[in-house]
Amino acid sequence: MRKIFPLLLAACLLLAACGSTPDSAGEPAALVYGSADYTRINPAMDEHCEINALLFNGLTAHDGSNQVVPGLAESWEYDETACTYTFHLREGIAWHDGQPLTAEDVKFTIEAIMDPENGSENAPNYEDVEEITVVNSQTVAFRLSAPNVAFLEYMTMAVLPRHLLEGEDMQSSDFFRAPVGTGPYKLVSWDPGQSIVLEKNPDYYLGCPQIDRIIFKIVADDNAQAIQLESGELDLALLDPRNARNFADREGFVCYDMRTADYRGILFNFWNDYWTENRDLIPAVCCAIDREAIISSVLLGQGEAAYGPLQQNVYNNPDVERYDYDPARAREILEAAGCVMGENGFYTRNGQEIGFVISVMAGEQDRIDIAQAAAQQLRDVGVNCTVDLPAQMDWGGQMACLIGWGSPFDADDHTYKVFGTDKGANYSGYSNERVDEYLTLARQSDDPAVRQEYYDLFQEELAADPPYAFICYIDANYVASSRLQGVAPDTVLGHHGVGIFWNVQEWTISE
Repeated sequence: MRKIFPLLLAACLLLAACGSTPDSAGEPAALVYGSADYTRINPAMDEHCEINALLFNGLTAHDGSNQVVPGLAESWEYDETACTYTFHLREGIAWHDGQPLTAEDVKFTIEAIMDPENGSENAPNYEDVEEITVVNSQTVAFRLSAPNVAFLEYMTMAVLPRHLLEGEDMQSSDFFRAPVGTGPYKLVSWDPGQSIVLEKNPDYYLGCPQIDRIIFKIVADDNAQAIQLESGELDLALLDPRNARNFADREGFVCYDMRTADYRGILFNFWNDYWTENRDLIPAVCCAIDREAIISSVLLGQGEAAYGPLQQNVYNNPDVERYDYDPARAREILEAAGCVMGENGFYTRNGQEIGFVISVMAGEQDRIDIAQAAAQQLRDVGVNCTVDLPAQMDWGGQMACLIGWGSPFDADDHTYKVFGTDKGANYSGYSNERVDEYLTLARQSDDPAVRQEYYDLFQEELAADPPYAFICYIDANYVASSRLQGVAPDTVLGHHGVGIFWNVQEWTISE
């Protein structure tokens, strides 16, 4: 009996931990999250979706300090001579449909991302991969053509089930509207435009989640999300600064004003003939933007002025040209390039008015407000800049757009594939041979001093030949019901504030 009793007690505790904790109405405990709409859930193609982390896992993962830790792989080795990583999967991990996870799933996923026919913006992360070998069902090896110190970061990529996706179209398969993963939650229903309901995975390898259900309620408008937080229809939402400040110090709510690596800037479309003719005027655009005024008026002080893509990274170079707000300098650059002020208050060159349109994706009020503020500042120095909200972004045809990028992870992330010539996330057509060279050399060394040297050179060249007019980094203003516990407020989040759910299996919500 003495030997059996502790086992029985442990089993009872385990059942209690994984059992439902009913609310006052007798329903399982649920967290309702205010979410933008989804047309698909496809982590191989779409990087910036918060829901990915709840449904899927990668071979590696990130902890609350954004350091790489084991994920589906419990361990790995790196053979420097052969430039080969070998990963050992955890035993006993199953997909949400009960099928076992194997090394074949890993090989299938990365090869699908690498396949140019699938058009994944993540493909540049794996372009060094020459061969993927399934050693056995629990072991997979990646041989690279050259060292890539960020490779362990990129193995946080969600692994997808081969048995459900083999032979399917990786852009349009029905799987991406009924996804099956290995994550802490599994999808149980999806009412398009209304909600996505997730249920906890009792077999999750990090332990059974404490919250029974998480409901992604589709509420695309920030104002509506704020109203529904106040009424109790939502438990958690990412709000714009104006709505978030209304919850500060209010009983029943907690405001998480979290730092991010998420920046905003004006992307110049170098496929557009306008920038072929006027590329030399971009420094004037950069000098005309009053970043501090935008941070004060639009972000209510919750952000910082941006001058480059690595300001939250250990390899940031703070000594590069920042193009501080200087309208007089902006005019000097314009006039030195042969621009002449017209009677209507705007410059012309060779008979053509200097001005352009900033396209902004609808649905993100902070982007719209930032773009409109920047456009007014540009008009004030004589550049006729306006803002357009197209129904669909025309990446090849637009003149410019209010872009957002940023990663809290390795410096290679959101630089190599964003600024490298013809890379998967280079939506501006930007091309600079020195930038390509420095980014390649930086990813091929694991010596921090060497990497610092090349990232310094990269940032200097990017400042000398700007692809964007960097404007600001924005904080992530999450507001939650005080019933929710477990959010890690000090984690630096990524693009679109993604990353808050990294430890979701530890969260709790009370009645």
